[in-house]
Amino acid sequence: MNSSGCEELQLPAVRALTDKHGVQNTLLRTLHTIIKMKDALDASTIRKREIQKNEQDGATSSKASIAVEEERLSVLLSSLEPLWGLVSACLHRLAKADAHAALALQPAAEAFFLVHGSALAGVDPNKPIEHPDAIKLVQFAEKHRTVLNQVLRQSGSGLSDGPFSILIQMPKLLDFDVKRKYFRKQMQRLDGPVRGEDVAVRIRRSHLFSDSFRELFRLRGPEWKARFYIIFEGEEGQDAGGLLREWFSIITREIFNPNYALFITAPGDRVTYMINKASYINPEHLEYFKFVGRIIAKAIYENKLLDCYFTRAFYKHILSVPVRAQDLESEDPSFYKSLEFLLNNPIEDLGTELTFSVEVEEFGVRKMRELKEGGASIPVTDDNKEEYVKLVCQMKMTGSINQQLSAFLDGFYEVIPKQLIAMFNEQELELLISGLPNIDIDDLYANTEYKTYSKTSAQIQWFWKALRSFEQEDRAKFLQFVTGTSKVPLQGFASLEGMNGVQKFSIHMDSRSCDRLPAAHTCFNQLDLPQYESYEKLRDMLLLAVRECTEGFGFA
Repeated sequence: MNSSGCEELQLPAVRALTDKHGVQNTLLRTLHTIIKMKDALDASTIRKREIQKNEQDGATSSKASIAVEEERLSVLLSSLEPLWGLVSACLHRLAKADAHAALALQPAAEAFFLVHGSALAGVDPNKPIEHPDAIKLVQFAEKHRTVLNQVLRQSGSGLSDGPFSILIQMPKLLDFDVKRKYFRKQMQRLDGPVRGEDVAVRIRRSHLFSDSFRELFRLRGPEWKARFYIIFEGEEGQDAGGLLREWFSIITREIFNPNYALFITAPGDRVTYMINKASYINPEHLEYFKFVGRIIAKAIYENKLLDCYFTRAFYKHILSVPVRAQDLESEDPSFYKSLEFLLNNPIEDLGTELTFSVEVEEFGVRKMRELKEGGASIPVTDDNKEEYVKLVCQMKMTGSINQQLSAFLDGFYEVIPKQLIAMFNEQELELLISGLPNIDIDDLYANTEYKTYSKTSAQIQWFWKALRSFEQEDRAKFLQFVTGTSKVPLQGFASLEGMNGVQKFSIHMDSRSCDRLPAAHTCFNQLDLPQYESYEKLRDMLLLAVRECTEGFGFA
């Protein structure tokens, strides 16, 4: 046993497995050949069928021969099932071993993906998986997520090509750093070996935003991928990268300058930013939003971290992910509470009649908008109130800022392809823009309050043990889960902001079923923690909530 209590495999004992002339690599090369033969036979069958449409006679014996060969290869591949069971069992043990030991079975894992991957290729991710091989592949990847990410992190085999490339269709199973590495490589591949000519940006410090807008807005999208070198008027010095970093830092602050009226802080947490519905008071606001979209994307492209944090709904808009009821809590806490009451109580307790319509403000004019066709005449009932909540949230967080949002996204997608950024979830997009925070667990522990629980409660001690065991990425996602953002207060967690000002992190007992996941209320920096009966279950449930509870409809 090693110091962490995990099983340790002796790498010399498994060195033969990783030898390029070893049995695993021989198996992988053989399967490559078999798969190519099977694909060739499939293609030949298709060609024969096309020919037979025009030639009714002949080719019967050839067709039969191809069918026999196809059947033989299919039987051969299906006979490997016992082998895949052994590979799965070994990978399960490697998950508890030294991280480098995962490479021992990389060729065997690649072989499994090689045999089953084609069944998932081209499948619509929004539809249920039906092919048996595709189901096996997804189950295998879910079970061995930890080891597969270790392999991708350490080996030369990436996601761009090869058997593991099918994992791009299952982005939820990929760790953030693995996705980020793939993202960087794809951006380089899309741009080719040569970037455009350097762009000189001549600006005055006192007018940095307006001068930058004047200099850069005229550029077309592809030109934003060129190297910018910054020239501050009246200052000597050549930009070797430092001035560009400084420019990003200053212009990020200017983006949120109230004088431009583009963004406002979210009332629910007073930390994250959301689009200002009243931005129309700035005549150039739509051009500015497009400019800001390009700047945020340019920072991602150049791998420059920005000190800016947006609401969860804003990140979802960039990713083309539908907003949910929970996302409204930080943007409009009082309206969120009214929707929570509506869902949890009979409709008659509301004291007013609702229809599938809502009043919104667009460019200073208040309008009644229908949530669905004929919505003004459709009453909200207990049977359809969940649909009403879903539609009204979409209207509140999307419809009321549609023009501003469209302008921002137009600018963003000119620099970063929409389909490429979509591999991240909204938590990871924040980390991509702003970086992984350094979270001081001791400081958080010292500034935590408890409701019903106490510091000595078993669940509380397990909670802190679990949080300390998390990797940096999962610690950041935990902070996002309970506060709505990964931003760490400058003065430490004693200054953590909530809806009503300083609001320390608190853990409340959830006395309902122990099969429930932990829930969070980001406006109050509050975690509702069930009374789990063991450390292992608490850690597993907390990690599942932190990683997976960015989606799903309903209220915590």
